Amino acid sequence: MQSSVSIRDVSLNFGNVQVLRNLNLEVGQGEFIVLLGPSGCGKSTLLNCIAGLLDVSGGQIFIGGKNVTWAEPKDRGIGMVFQSYALYPQMTVEKNLSFGLRVAGMAKEEVNARVKRAAEILQLEPFLQRKPANLSGGQRQRVAIGRALVRDVDVFLFDEPLSNLDAKLRSDLRVEIKRLHQRLKNTMIYVTHDQIEALTLADRIAIMKNGEIQQLSDPHTIYNNPVNLYVAGFIGSPSMNFLQGTLSGTSFTAEDGTVIPVGNYKFTAPSSGQIKAVLGVRPEHIVLGEDAQRMPFSTEVEIEIVEPMGSDTLAWTKIAGHSVTFRADSDVVLTVGQKLFVGFDPARGSLFNAETTNRV
Repeated sequence: MQSSVSIRDVSLNFGNVQVLRNLNLEVGQGEFIVLLGPSGCGKSTLLNCIAGLLDVSGGQIFIGGKNVTWAEPKDRGIGMVFQSYALYPQMTVEKNLSFGLRVAGMAKEEVNARVKRAAEILQLEPFLQRKPANLSGGQRQRVAIGRALVRDVDVFLFDEPLSNLDAKLRSDLRVEIKRLHQRLKNTMIYVTHDQIEALTLADRIAIMKNGEIQQLSDPHTIYNNPVNLYVAGFIGSPSMNFLQGTLSGTSFTAEDGTVIPVGNYKFTAPSSGQIKAVLGVRPEHIVLGEDAQRMPFSTEVEIEIVEPMGSDTLAWTKIAGHSVTFRADSDVVLTVGQKLFVGFDPARGSLFNAETTNRV
């Protein structure tokens, strides 16, 4: 795949603080990449470096094969959408959309055509003569997206564009952004701390921590084969359950002495000797009742907490001395104090070296 954006050994320091560390990232033409991580991990900083809003301390940035490391933002062929909308309050939607084009001296007919096209794509035609104060949060964000869209660039950068919206609007606009990408097929780089946004929007996700990319892969791989404990714990809601213990051959022995067979697990390399290990199991991979007793590992537990979620139910219990969460269908009635069998297939789990934190 042809590279649209190329980040090569990029570093950024603020004084003695290193925010980005020799970071490399290749974004394919028309690809939707999501930079995901907690606050302070460097994802918005990286986006601002790509946009030219921050000067890098080292490395190079290429957009469309052109070295833009020291180019002005306006010369980089990018359109940027901010979290704060950044709309002009005194201007109508139409003027907000056309302002940058008019300042650049574009012909009036071309400006009108681009504004009309963006308004159609984003369903903004009824609001063109309104001012931002008379729009909902979702409509304002669509205008902000439209202002990037009229520039007719190859690369769009989104900096947490939905974080100011309520849950329903976020969900609706997520679908609109996905539809927009499928229609335009432009390269999009999207920053968020919301893993649902990342998993639903991305072709590939870059999970970031302390200015470094921990894993870069498609959502399915990130979710099912996390490369280390950090990625495993960050992705998933509720998060992955972790059991501490030791791994020897095809057996995992939890700290309380519970033995869990891992013979069907796909190791990254042949296991040798005995190591301290962590076994991760996702809540949805734990099954109940008769299904549990057919699993390679099952045990009787007592329900400690029940949390009905509508579409399903979450429950807390203990397995091998560790607090564990599991999901059940909403029609399964669970009560505190109830005893039942739960089980899982360790082949669907994730094993990590407790010292290196890497997948084994």
